Amino acid sequence: MTILPKFTRQLLHPRYFLLWCGIGALYLVVQLPYKFLNTLGPLVGRLAMKVMTDRVYVAARNLHLCFPEKSEQEREKLLKENFESVGMALFETGMAWFWSDARVKKHFSVTGLEHISKAQQEGKGVLLLGVHFLTLELGARIFGIYNPGIGVYRPNNNPVIDWLQTYGRMRSNKDMINRRDVKGMLRALKKGDILWYAPDHDYGPKSSVFAPFFAVEQAASTKGSYMLIRMSQPAVIPFLARRLPGNKGYEMVILPAAEDIPLDSDINTATALNKLVEQCVMMAPEQYMWLHRRFKTRPPGEPSMY
Repeated sequence: MTILPKFTRQLLHPRYFLLWCGIGALYLVVQLPYKFLNTLGPLVGRLAMKVMTDRVYVAARNLHLCFPEKSEQEREKLLKENFESVGMALFETGMAWFWSDARVKKHFSVTGLEHISKAQQEGKGVLLLGVHFLTLELGARIFGIYNPGIGVYRPNNNPVIDWLQTYGRMRSNKDMINRRDVKGMLRALKKGDILWYAPDHDYGPKSSVFAPFFAVEQAASTKGSYMLIRMSQPAVIPFLARRLPGNKGYEMVILPAAEDIPLDSDINTATALNKLVEQCVMMAPEQYMWLHRRFKTRPPGEPSMY
């Protein structure tokens, strides 16, 4: 059972003073009009490119590995747009945690809710296949407004951030489960709950199998997906939240339930899920979390890709 963090007086210790100041500043900034935030965010992202040089390298390397068919100019353009989204993601996280439901809904259009309803009418649990978009927090918030579910998460090492992210995510969702709590995930799916689950990060060799991801033939992909789907038989429904151009806000897209996901091996399951992730990424590739070291884990004997 996952025990969620609670607010305690220890979180007000002087060692966290600067962090609380930053949280307060973020809260105040996201009260400004969306048009202003959508202008400021990309500026912050361009500044981040000059400061976060290691992450710029990682993102550029990921784009090169995944899209070798693109020209250098195309990848450079995508890299710049991606870091503009990185800057905007800071404010989108604050929006997700601090905005009211009414304000969040004002800036969102939603398509595909009928796919969730169909699965529920059939008595199935829903494995909501999330993708690590930079709009991740905001996407979880808007989805929960319409269909409260259970989020799979990694506890943060900083207790203030751990409490704050739980507070923000629980504003429109039912519960949170530690990503190591596989039994809790299975119970939720078998009960017919909606479980928000993102399989597209590299969680290390002990938790992974190697399956294709874009042009990378062997990408470490979580093998937990195989167990969850095989043992609970949920509807696997991909979704994403993407930022629209021209200050038009956001669109949450819920895709139809995936059919015929192979369960004969964990590698084949991971391969099928990676294809679904790729489909979502290509709907807004500049908004994907390319700065993550997606390919840090390699098969034995293979050199690092970074």
